[in-house]
Amino acid sequence: MINALSETERTHALTNLPLWRFDPARNALYRRLQFRDFAEALGAMVQIGVMADKADHHPEWSNVYNTVEIWLTTHDANGVSTRDLALAQAIDGCVRQGV
Repeated sequence: MINALSETERTHALTNLPLWRFDPARNALYRRLQFRDFAEALGAMVQIGVMADKADHHPEWSNVYNTVEIWLTTHDANGVSTRDLALAQAIDGCVRQGV
């Protein structure tokens, strides 16, 4: 069973994920991505979705035109876990490479 990070662990981990923040209302990591257009946003969602599915850890997200909002939380742990940190890092790598 995976456990949620403590507040201290989560705060420390976010120093290595500067584009993410903690959303207390959803008890999740949050990042907003903006792309040139809908096609680019959709392409990123497909890439991230495939990667997340392989990790068996799926984001909560929304898309409006060129904007993708992502929330990462581990429901089984009732909070942010190391699985969320790993997926956030992978998403950052995907986006950095120009998905």
